[in-house]
Amino acid sequence: MRTRLLFWTALWGLVGLLSAPAGAADGQPVDSPVPEGPFPGPARLLLPPSIPALEGLEANLYFDNASLLLNPAAFVPDVTCAKGAQQVARWTWTPKPEETGDHPLTLELRDGDNRIVARGSTVIRVKARKPASPPAKPLSVLIIGDSLTAASIYSQQIVDLAAADGLPIRLIGTRGPWAEAGGPPTANRHEGYGGWTAERFATAYTGVARGGPYRECGSPFIYKDEADDKPRLDFARYCREFNEGAPPDYVTILLGCNDTFGATDETIEERIDTMFRHYETLVAMIRDFGPDTRIGALLPMPPAATQDAFGANYGSGQTRWQYRRNQHRVVERMLETFGGQEAGGVFLVPAWLNLDPVHGFPAATTKAHVHSPVEVSRQSNGVHPSAEGYRQLGDAVYAWLRSFEG
Repeated sequence: MRTRLLFWTALWGLVGLLSAPAGAADGQPVDSPVPEGPFPGPARLLLPPSIPALEGLEANLYFDNASLLLNPAAFVPDVTCAKGAQQVARWTWTPKPEETGDHPLTLELRDGDNRIVARGSTVIRVKARKPASPPAKPLSVLIIGDSLTAASIYSQQIVDLAAADGLPIRLIGTRGPWAEAGGPPTANRHEGYGGWTAERFATAYTGVARGGPYRECGSPFIYKDEADDKPRLDFARYCREFNEGAPPDYVTILLGCNDTFGATDETIEERIDTMFRHYETLVAMIRDFGPDTRIGALLPMPPAATQDAFGANYGSGQTRWQYRRNQHRVVERMLETFGGQEAGGVFLVPAWLNLDPVHGFPAATTKAHVHSPVEVSRQSNGVHPSAEGYRQLGDAVYAWLRSFEG
């Protein structure tokens, strides 16, 4: 019990949360009086300290992504904010030019008796869309991730938004929509590999990297040392080859899906421990060569909203609820482990709140059953967003990249 309380105490210090009563089960109302201030409650409500936003770019807080509830429909979200609109599934806002600045937001969840069961607070930090003073040299950005990055859609959204805003930006990397076909590289570059984990990025050496079929590749950051012919992480050499010898201005890392996909409640902590050990190796690799590089640790994306999506991909091999529990636990642990490290150049990127779990994932129209004339829409992918969902992710990452101006 003492270990558990120490963990939550550390987490509350980062996200401004207070304790739920001991023994409260997921989705059950709190019996004791509600304490003053924000607290996670039985919903395990999580909000980051701040959410970057840009004038003219839609910002969202999808309620289901922020908490862990078996039946979210049994609770009523209640948003307090001077800006934006609360809808059924989200709070949403597209800031106007005159609305730059900080805007506090509080989210409460209420039960059928209108009692507050969870409360969280954050600040929406809005920057102007037009760069005040575009850099003379393009900002270099390295995007690291698994299949969500390999899809090359949210990286393209970043390229498109920067071009529209007149912001010189250059994505670096050896992968992109052109890579498998062997075509010439385009501006849409990254280091995204389907099925990869933090461990693979930090340790895998196959003799094939920085080109060729991604399934055969080892880590793009591992080279054989010329002195002893042993493979080692060498970010300085990577940057010499792909960024004119300079460290990137920004690096984003989106991992966690494959690291914890098959975890259960009994094994999730061990799986996260393994993920974080290698994740921290990657952070140290970047930091050692680029002490001024800003590292964006993206909190893992939520799954699609329904079990239909998981049935379409995994048969009876995985439930949406277990995946969601795993993903939420990674978010909790990342807030604890990587939160509050801004002075060291590590920043949490709360893009997971901006992704629509219903309309941001693929769906297919099919008969309700073989004998039914009724056609229904069923989600068809559990963890990979639709193009529209990927663009929501790109919006949130781009807002973070722009959050350091002024």
